[in-house]
Amino acid sequence: MFSKGNRANTMHGLLLIALFSFASFYIADLKFAKDLSLSPLIIGIVLGMFYANSLRNRLPETWVPGIRFSTKQILRAGIVLYGFRLTLSEVYNVGLPAIIVDSIIVCSTIGIGLLVGKILKMDGDTALMTSTGSAICGAAAVLGAEPVVKCESYKTAIAVSTVVIFGTIAMFLYPIMYKSGLLDGMTNTAVAIYTGSTLHEVAHVAGAGNAMDPDNSLSIAGTATIAKMIRVMMLAPVLIILSIVLSKTKSKGKKHAEKSKITIPYFAFFFIVAIAINTLLQQLFDAQSVRDIPLNGVIEYIDTFMLTMAMTALGAETSFDKFRQAGSKPFILAFILFAWLIFGGYYITNFICQTLY
Repeated sequence: MFSKGNRANTMHGLLLIALFSFASFYIADLKFAKDLSLSPLIIGIVLGMFYANSLRNRLPETWVPGIRFSTKQILRAGIVLYGFRLTLSEVYNVGLPAIIVDSIIVCSTIGIGLLVGKILKMDGDTALMTSTGSAICGAAAVLGAEPVVKCESYKTAIAVSTVVIFGTIAMFLYPIMYKSGLLDGMTNTAVAIYTGSTLHEVAHVAGAGNAMDPDNSLSIAGTATIAKMIRVMMLAPVLIILSIVLSKTKSKGKKHAEKSKITIPYFAFFFIVAIAINTLLQQLFDAQSVRDIPLNGVIEYIDTFMLTMAMTALGAETSFDKFRQAGSKPFILAFILFAWLIFGGYYITNFICQTLY
């Protein structure tokens, strides 16, 4: 990819994706994007898809290696750096209820998603990617699962799109539910855990939490974010389990008994190492929160930019024809998981919180 003869073309592809990513950051800073809580990642995939369906055929095909480099190596590096947004002390502060609720939500959502995918007779990779994104942390989880599942880029883009659509709807729905009294059967702590454990993206949790509790006087916004971060931490063990299960599934599918090679997602281990390092840095500098750790803001900005590049590149590999080929089944699956997170998540959270608090 970066061989002497191909280096210039690869760099051209990388620069193209970087330019789109800078544009995504600019758009995300506009008022309408902030009001909708649209992150640069989401805007990036939209711009990438616009490119794929308009300018793609007019630019050199030799730039493709640079685009694919963004969907692989840059993506994995971005997932590792994502660990610097988390600390183990955050888990301790929220306590056991959030850990139990998050664990149940993650396992049940992936399980239900795979079951519904089989019932709908849809593509297994798309069902798995959509389920993982709904279960853990939206687009970031889908991106994290992509190197393990090894599916086509357009399937990843479809999974991201469905997760983003229903996650955005939920971001506006939860504050309406809270203010209309539909969540009155919960304590404020339970509402926060429910929000963090069932909303798709970190940005969605922040948006909904701030709408329900603008100044964090009820501790809903802060606790919801921490509950969400605990859920994000589960990305690493889920990816490791997925790699083992998929290797066994693929080996069973072969006619001749061969020992299937397990794809070890090393970036998932480095993701955990990053969390551990961040925890040590927080204690070393006696920082009250993650953002108070020196250079944390710089690392987060670089990480967001790298993930935006990955999302933009995924969009650049996705044409509308591929969406038409996928049909309505991925959206039906995402809707069913969306309904499960709202209703199932409510009863699970309420039961666990009433039992343990």
